[in-house]
Amino acid sequence: MRTDVDRFLQALAIEKGFSGNTISAYRNDLYQLADFVLHKDNIVSCRDVTPELLAQYVLSQQDRGYSRATRARKIASLKSFFEFMAKEGSIVQNPAHDISSPKLGRRLPHPMSEDDATKLLTEASNGGGPEGLRDRALLELLYATGMRVSELVNQNVDQLHLVEGDGYVRCFGKGSKERVVQMHNDAVKTLKAYIEQGRPQLVKNPNENALFVNRRGERLTRQGCWLLLKEHAKRAGISSAISPHTLRHSFATHMLRGGATLRQVQEWLGHASITTTQVYTLLTDQHVRDEYDKAHPRAV
Repeated sequence: MRTDVDRFLQALAIEKGFSGNTISAYRNDLYQLADFVLHKDNIVSCRDVTPELLAQYVLSQQDRGYSRATRARKIASLKSFFEFMAKEGSIVQNPAHDISSPKLGRRLPHPMSEDDATKLLTEASNGGGPEGLRDRALLELLYATGMRVSELVNQNVDQLHLVEGDGYVRCFGKGSKERVVQMHNDAVKTLKAYIEQGRPQLVKNPNENALFVNRRGERLTRQGCWLLLKEHAKRAGISSAISPHTLRHSFATHMLRGGATLRQVQEWLGHASITTTQVYTLLTDQHVRDEYDKAHPRAV
């Protein structure tokens, strides 16, 4: 059955353009399923998997104490896999057709306040040397565009258009879909300073095209980005836990509060569906409620 899984994963990578992280998650989930059916009924082919066996597998996930979100992801993986096998004609009937996922409550994003975002960027501007210039440029770019951290670390120098009044960056998001996101002038100036004064001191290989590099001159990793953000947040006195994705949430929430339309924010974030973006309207509604409570003399 693992052979079938590998063929499915190859199709996801080549035809769908799924990221390495997504492929890895699917692999872990489906290999676990393959091990379960092999141990349970000595099944080695997906043709012999029955709805009853899948139901037992789903129950085993609950017994092992997996969260609802994890179980929902694993069920989504197996449903996609068997749907693929059915479309290919490898199985006559899809045994996962009637498998249902646990209902998930909506989890609201946790953006930074505008004051904390300002504190973070102000603190980052205090750092000297090439790494200080890099950190300020990195944080400015994250907050100015709302891009994902995976998009940020994959940015190359030639994807930037650093013209004041007309600055923008080209992002390649999920499925390698390209989008263009504008930048404000402060971000343009900060990125220019880093590229002209900081990056040349960090890069060791003249052929390196990565925008953000570490002290060894190599492309900065997601982990490296998270660590430097954590350090600057600590120095800025921000007590709440933040990650690069927090800046993405903050960008979306603050832009909606500032008057941007939902459709505009959807395009900037690269969401395939506007329903994904709509969650941020709940945060802006709460902001309005908070402002009302602060302003009205009768509000408690």
